Amino acid sequence: MLWKRFTDWDIGSILRVRKKAAAAQPNAPAKLGSAPFRSLAWRLLFSYLLTMGAVLSVSIIAIYQSVAYSLYDRRDQQLLTLADAAAHNLPDILKDRLALQRKFPRALDNDGDLDIPWQDLQQDQQSVEWFDAKRRLLGRSGKHFPNHPPGIRFQTWQQDQIRSLTIPVYTIDPSAKRLVGYVRVNGSIEDEQEELNRLLAGMGWGGLIAVILIGLTGWWLTRRSLRPIEQSFQQLKQFTADASHELRNPLTVIKTSVDVLQSHPERIHPADVNKVERIADATRQMTQLVEDLLLLARTNAAQPTVQELVIPLNELLEDLVDAFQAQAAAKQISLTIANLPELQVQGDAFQLRRLFANLIENALFYTPMGGTVEVTIAEMAPSRDYVWIEVKDSGIGIEAAHLSNIFNRFWRADQARSYREGGSGLGLAIVQAIVQAHEGEITVSSQVGKGSSFQVRLPLV
Repeated sequence: MLWKRFTDWDIGSILRVRKKAAAAQPNAPAKLGSAPFRSLAWRLLFSYLLTMGAVLSVSIIAIYQSVAYSLYDRRDQQLLTLADAAAHNLPDILKDRLALQRKFPRALDNDGDLDIPWQDLQQDQQSVEWFDAKRRLLGRSGKHFPNHPPGIRFQTWQQDQIRSLTIPVYTIDPSAKRLVGYVRVNGSIEDEQEELNRLLAGMGWGGLIAVILIGLTGWWLTRRSLRPIEQSFQQLKQFTADASHELRNPLTVIKTSVDVLQSHPERIHPADVNKVERIADATRQMTQLVEDLLLLARTNAAQPTVQELVIPLNELLEDLVDAFQAQAAAKQISLTIANLPELQVQGDAFQLRRLFANLIENALFYTPMGGTVEVTIAEMAPSRDYVWIEVKDSGIGIEAAHLSNIFNRFWRADQARSYREGGSGLGLAIVQAIVQAHEGEITVSSQVGKGSSFQVRLPLV
């Protein structure tokens, strides 16, 4: 009833400005124009490229290892066949070292293996070595030989471009099995290496082309996927600004009407005094919330909102500390300011005053009785292009897990930081927005039970 009495305003008017703006440009393309969304697009693209690059790298490694294993296994089978054939010559070489210099037909031993004279064993890229049971070299044939001794069991070895295979040779009689010696065969793997190098080069160029194509398509998909999100975000931000602007007039009417009623208490029924006071408190709270939302909407807008004026920062902070002395005294809190060099910054005096007022007010509210709040200002060494302003308190502190969320709008950590009378839940979000609008930076450090410290960095004139 009170709303209908003092206002002739409908909630639908909140949407009118937004509808007019949408109707003016119905087909306007959505672009990634804002810095946060451009940054998000790049992060998504890099994450996508990193993931696809990892998958592609694992695939290339798996294919390379599979092909390499297949090629080397085929080479090992060839070497094993050669070693089995060369093992038949070891008894003759043990009896006569000159057997390597003579070519004679071997009698078949009917054991199912190849019986080939040693001169016909290896190919040009292969070599054979015969050793006795003590691994002493008896003879060799071919061109490619490794420089390490043979193993004492079945073994494959690769050194440089030579792959070796060693097998022990035993007597044929199983009842009197004993070690006769060793045969080591070697083969060049230049052909396999060349084939693997060609495979690696092909996969490398293919992977590079794939990464380029993935990057292009990823960027296109990222832009298309983020456009509706950014458009919705812009619409929400515009709605917040429009709604905040439209709400100011009816709230002003309500506030004025309540003030008029409170200025004539004789006209208010005694039973309604508390009701009028609650209406006044709610109106002040709602007005503060609307002003905060409007300030955030203007600060986050694409167009610059900072009035470029030279402001003596030391005077601004000194005035703020003096203004909050009464509030600090009510809680027996020591509010001091130290290190006041005459430093000037460029920006909006109203916004900067709001910035530091929010920090000091938060520090006073979350500091128990008998605590301290200290404001410090100093130039940054060595360039002295920036100024540090620190607001430090001995309050309840903030848990480390919550520090990354304290600048979120309407965020509350726990009951200790619960909603307070007159607060809108947007104080630190406004602080961060003002700092960013002035091309500054804000950081926070805190320990539970010991207090918090907010550090603001602003560029000097």
